[in-house]
Amino acid sequence: MGCLAFFKDFFLGFWDYETPKVMVVKDRKLGVIYRAVQLLVITYFIWHVFISQKAYQETETRPESSVYTKMRGVAMMGDSVQDTTEYVRPSEGGDVISTILRREVTHDQTQGTCAEVSAKHIHNCQRTGRCIPYYNYTFKTCEIKTWCPIEEYAAVREPAMEKAINFTVFIKNSIHFPKFKVLRGNIKPNKPKKLLRCHYHPVTNPYCPVFRLGFIAAQAREKFSELCRTGGIIGVFINWKCDFDKDPSECRPTYSFRRLDMRKNLPSSGYYYRFAKYYHKDGVEYRTLIKAYGIRLDVIVQGYAGRFSLIPTIISIVTAMTSVGICSIICDWIMLTFIDKNEVFSEMKFDDVISQSQQTSRLQAMAPPTLTSQMVCHYKTTKNAPVPACHAKYIAQ
Repeated sequence: MGCLAFFKDFFLGFWDYETPKVMVVKDRKLGVIYRAVQLLVITYFIWHVFISQKAYQETETRPESSVYTKMRGVAMMGDSVQDTTEYVRPSEGGDVISTILRREVTHDQTQGTCAEVSAKHIHNCQRTGRCIPYYNYTFKTCEIKTWCPIEEYAAVREPAMEKAINFTVFIKNSIHFPKFKVLRGNIKPNKPKKLLRCHYHPVTNPYCPVFRLGFIAAQAREKFSELCRTGGIIGVFINWKCDFDKDPSECRPTYSFRRLDMRKNLPSSGYYYRFAKYYHKDGVEYRTLIKAYGIRLDVIVQGYAGRFSLIPTIISIVTAMTSVGICSIICDWIMLTFIDKNEVFSEMKFDDVISQSQQTSRLQAMAPPTLTSQMVCHYKTTKNAPVPACHAKYIAQ
């Protein structure tokens, strides 16, 4: 029976309407807290939402972008002169470009049989089943069919090309914001000759996207000598943050650099790759296998643009006004929890109001019942004649 009454009260109370009641509380502490919370909320929306985040703007975060790269520089690697044709991959440029800083060269390889590397089964090749001496050593290993001599035995390590620290990388980037129909680039079209003798500086030369490899390594907090030894992958981040409420010419990119590959405690840390140069001699095919270590640059473009729009402005203003109303909820909780020890404010704040029809029904239910009297008579038979006997009967209505 108790559960039934509970669910009945819950169901009937669900359809009640609640409305705020204005009550002025003469308490200085509560008033200071209320105005302080209001000030914090208003300051947050004015400074962070409207000024910093520019919530009154419509935005675009997925622009269209293109990247073209070119590397310049000449240096010596061993006894040979290296230019961009020798050490740049790929040669046509793009959003990924790499430069060779150190090589391990295996000369005059031909297809045949030879001993595999000692104690390591790392070759994807076919074994003959024979056990032969490992080149000039006394121990023996399995014979395999592969390009001989194998790289682990015959590779020649050339000195690193440390003068590449002064090589320059030219990065041309254009970006298009289709929502706002604005196209921007990171160079000025009327000064192409300046790019031949300038280097990037965020203040003096912001429109000169020419970077030294040493500058890139330093910005990524890497040692160039270590990159020459093991290689590495560095991300070049081009960040466009444009406010088209201003002149579009003020929209220009910023650059940041960070190493992308994991370089510590990994079996294949750094960056390297292999390629071969093939040639024929006396009717036999030979190749020169080159294991190249270097720096790979991944150019990553990120774009964000905004412009004033009425709809996000209205939404932000309504959100701010709604958030100011939270101050009253916080102060009500403080008042009823910490200040109202004798429950004086609680009795004044919460009232139950019923409609006129419900009030009439309750008064009728509480009124005493109306009694009506009715005379009831019956006759008693005596020896001489019947004698009437009457009494009053009360009926509640």
